[in-house]
Amino acid sequence: RGYPPGTPPACKTTKVQGRVETTFQVVRRLQVSLDDSENPIGQRENAMRQKGTSRRAFLGGALVAGSLAGMRFAPREAFAQTEFSPEEALKELMEGNRRFVSGRMTAPAHDLELLRTNAAEKQEPFAAVLCCADSRAPVELIFDQSIGHVFVCRIAGNITTPEIIASLEDGAAVLGTRAILVLGHSNCGAVSATIKGHAVPGQISALYARIRPAVDEAGPHLEAATRANAKMHATLLREASPVIAGLVREKKIQVVAGYYDVSRGAVTLVD
Repeated sequence: RGYPPGTPPACKTTKVQGRVETTFQVVRRLQVSLDDSENPIGQRENAMRQKGTSRRAFLGGALVAGSLAGMRFAPREAFAQTEFSPEEALKELMEGNRRFVSGRMTAPAHDLELLRTNAAEKQEPFAAVLCCADSRAPVELIFDQSIGHVFVCRIAGNITTPEIIASLEDGAAVLGTRAILVLGHSNCGAVSATIKGHAVPGQISALYARIRPAVDEAGPHLEAATRANAKMHATLLREASPVIAGLVREKKIQVVAGYYDVSRGAVTLVD
């Protein structure tokens, strides 16, 4: 159901077993149920509390598990991100996507408190992703990564602008990213709008000029144009940015293009 702007989440309601409850009431009921020694979840929490695990940590894990029902998670050792080679960085991204597609994700099993603590003063992402500003392409999720692992830049049409290039140069030269992936995706609205060339409101048409060369090369086919667009902007980063081009020559980074199939969840590299 819809709510007026600014409505606090705790005031929103949901129907539970015939009763209408606010979000706050649902969470409170879950908390109370954890105190029930006859409840299997309560028994588990009591055992975990004896080992020093807080209720807050347990409840947070329970809520995340419920929201990601059907996915299977396996713990994975933390890795020293800055020790990756360019090839290893790209391999980690693609292996993460395979885990995402297969439902065997590991990122939710990471110690988020430890990751937050380690990333509070500095960040050491092993890869950067230039992705479209599209809600269907959550970068960390589709590559099965967590806090501090990926340096993400988003803009409609995954295009390069001076600001985007500067950001990716910072990621490469200062933060030490070992790979840059320019990621297009299926049913991209920015590429589709460029193909149609219709009048649009506001500043939206400012995207057209940077996407049009790919459309001219690939034709009006949406997937072909999207792939060509990702490849063109990867080439631009690799060759036109003095900072990134220098790191490529020194074999300290690689820049590639990819295509994300929204319906399948799979990422493929674009040659």
